Amino acid sequence: MPGPQFANRPLDDRGLPVGYPLQDGWEVTPREVKALIDAGRIGEGGDVLLLDVRTPAELAVAVIDGAVAVPMQELRTALPELEAHAEGTVIVSCHHGGRSLQVTAFLREQGFDDVKSMAGGIDVWARDIDDSLARY
Repeated sequence: MPGPQFANRPLDDRGLPVGYPLQDGWEVTPREVKALIDAGRIGEGGDVLLLDVRTPAELAVAVIDGAVAVPMQELRTALPELEAHAEGTVIVSCHHGGRSLQVTAFLREQGFDDVKSMAGGIDVWARDIDDSLARY
């Protein structure tokens, strides 16, 4: 399972920490998410939902523009409003990728067709994509 043990490893040619066990079919890299943002597919008017499941305290530290915040603890309550995305693409992010994989599995169980976790979470995003974001 991804987690903080990868936080200080150098990044490989995928932009992931060396040795990160990318789970094919379950995860996308931050670079892939960035390409979707750059193509206008994430954010206002986009067809891909970037779902950030971190706590409000974590969100106060750093956010990815275009992400929709629904803390993991509130996911069941928010499920009716998320169901509009059940047939589309959803990418889930958290701090290091562990919670987002759990939410990815949960949403798939709820019938969401195309859900993946962002490998390495916002920590890898801050290291590889946007180094202006605070790491914690």
